Amino acid sequence: MEPLLIFSLFLLFIIGVILIGTYNKFIKYKNRIEEAWSGIDVALKRRFNLIPNLIRVIEGYSEHEAKILMSNRNQINGTSTISNRVKEESELSKSLQGALALAEAYPDLKASANFIDLQNTLDGIERDIQNARNRYNRAVNKFNTMIESFPASLIAKKYKFEKQNYFSLDLATQRESPEANFAKPRNQKFFK
Repeated sequence: MEPLLIFSLFLLFIIGVILIGTYNKFIKYKNRIEEAWSGIDVALKRRFNLIPNLIRVIEGYSEHEAKILMSNRNQINGTSTISNRVKEESELSKSLQGALALAEAYPDLKASANFIDLQNTLDGIERDIQNARNRYNRAVNKFNTMIESFPASLIAKKYKFEKQNYFSLDLATQRESPEANFAKPRNQKFFK
């Protein structure tokens, strides 16, 4: 009887260690997601604070673009939900893309030292956003994988850990790749 009792206690101990370890992993990944979101939020706020300077530089060239950029900037209210924040920031990114494209139409603006400096600063902030986004999405990936894995899924269900959404945002400085066309020209022979 004694070996059976020892084996049962050992088995309960192992199950307890696994349950506690799995729960702690959930907490660790949840905290990593929050930390990574904080990094995204800081970079987005830096970008948000850069916009008034960009507006001042653009105003002299295109009042319309400056008004659109300012309007979208004012619509952001720092919503706490990630999905709402992504939507707001996507609109702002589109406005920033339009403002940056304006430089192509105004060579004086494109050559302006202030504009170049602001654009370089924006490029750096956009890289920070991208790095923070990658860190966030890696943490979400690990968290979501645990939620779907057995036996961790049982703990996730019991403690109401829910899958998280990935963060995606078109960056203001993101450029479209040119379309490559490798079609063979008509009526042209390559070999004679």
